[in-house]
Amino acid sequence: MNERTDNTAEPEARPPLATRGIGVVTVAAAAVLLFSASRYNYFGDELYFLAAGRHPAWGYADQGPALPMLARTMDTVAPGSFLMLRLPAVLLTVLAIVLTALIAREFGGGRTAQVLAAVAYATSPFLLLQGKLLTTNAVDTALWVVVSFLVIRWVRTRWDPLLLCAALVTAIDMQVKWLIPFFWIAIAVTALIFGPRELVRRPLLWLGALIVVATALPSLIWQGHHQWPELAMGRVISGEQGVLGGWLMFIPLTLLTAGYLGAVLVTYGVVALLRNESLRPYRFLGASLILLVLTFLLLGGRIYYTAGMFGAVMAAGAVATVESAGRLSAAGRRGLIAGGAVLTVIATGFVLWATPWRSADDIEPPRSQADATIDIGVYGEFGWPELTDAVVRAYGELRPAEQVNAIVLTDTYWQASALEQFARDELPPIYSPSRGYGYFGTPPDTASAVIAVAVNESFLRWDFDTVEPVGKVDSRLGYPGNTQDVVIWKCTGLRHPWSQVWPTWMHL
Repeated sequence: MNERTDNTAEPEARPPLATRGIGVVTVAAAAVLLFSASRYNYFGDELYFLAAGRHPAWGYADQGPALPMLARTMDTVAPGSFLMLRLPAVLLTVLAIVLTALIAREFGGGRTAQVLAAVAYATSPFLLLQGKLLTTNAVDTALWVVVSFLVIRWVRTRWDPLLLCAALVTAIDMQVKWLIPFFWIAIAVTALIFGPRELVRRPLLWLGALIVVATALPSLIWQGHHQWPELAMGRVISGEQGVLGGWLMFIPLTLLTAGYLGAVLVTYGVVALLRNESLRPYRFLGASLILLVLTFLLLGGRIYYTAGMFGAVMAAGAVATVESAGRLSAAGRRGLIAGGAVLTVIATGFVLWATPWRSADDIEPPRSQADATIDIGVYGEFGWPELTDAVVRAYGELRPAEQVNAIVLTDTYWQASALEQFARDELPPIYSPSRGYGYFGTPPDTASAVIAVAVNESFLRWDFDTVEPVGKVDSRLGYPGNTQDVVIWKCTGLRHPWSQVWPTWMHL
């Protein structure tokens, strides 16, 4: 197919929409998500977003202001409901499933290809079940799918307002996470190489880019005023990748985030985008995914940073698979259908196995820090009541004179956020030097007693005259260092003012 350069060209007709099939997949996925979102307790990052929403700012050390504002809004609508808090992530994930099917339709795929694309997205434990929590990656991934759909639809229709809409969604995503610029750089580079080159010359796209920059300016100013902690976070994340095998396992694990069926379609989708004549106008998308994977590999990004492109590429894989099946013999077609059915059943079973249907009593505790990190979405939801009770008890045991000017100091931002959510009316001011929470405020120099939660004992003894253990938290399913094997200390006699100590304690 030759590239269209006429902006008023008539778009090609699309195949019929697989309304019933997409609806079945979407309803099933929504049911799984709603069930999953109603289980257990708040995730540590969700607690942090709630805390950040109570400390409104133009920017934060580790994300934009959108999720704190959203978290605060949902908690205002239904205070204390983690199901309501997670509802936006659920809806966005369902939307991503529908849009993946619609992208297959934009590529010329019929009903079978559309349903196959939707099933592939919905049977990825990562792509689906990340939507049970309100996290930056859940929202960011879905917004990438929205932007991908708008760009792909522009390629077919050349209707420029779609590019402006894509830019507006990008502006929203920039308030969530700063990954979407990598998407646009990859799209621009590959479009210039493979076409359509007209994409990067459209005035409305550049108008949208100005809107993105304008809306990001407050956060950029905040970052600059605070010495760019977001960039420092990138170095921290790069160092954390060793837990998941480092560079050697980056590409295989990245691919597996698409799920079993999804990984097959993503792989085939890249090949099809680069080689199939029917997908020639969209060839730049396959090259973009390759470029993004290599970029995040070299920069030390996380394995799920490219997941937002999987919807578009697995949709291409679904279309190419159906096209290939049509060229096979009857026996070959039956074999492909049987193999696809088996893979779909396995992928669906794995999603259902990963769904949090087990009671807390049936969950095995983490055997190591690596185990806890891999299943962070599970262990990061447990132990908050035990932590809260222990800290409230430790504070209550202080002498009345000590309580007057006491503070609570936690090692991690999760701990501080949990205490602020569950016991802010029962505890003195809460502080933590950890990640974004460290920017919420510095402890007052008048603090005469400190209830320190999980803080390194050597740090405490270096800066305080008296340090004594007053409690311990060891939740069976808690996340190590947050709600498992945690010592609570009472500290008095700070040797230096907090205004001097705090900058040396803050860490990402």
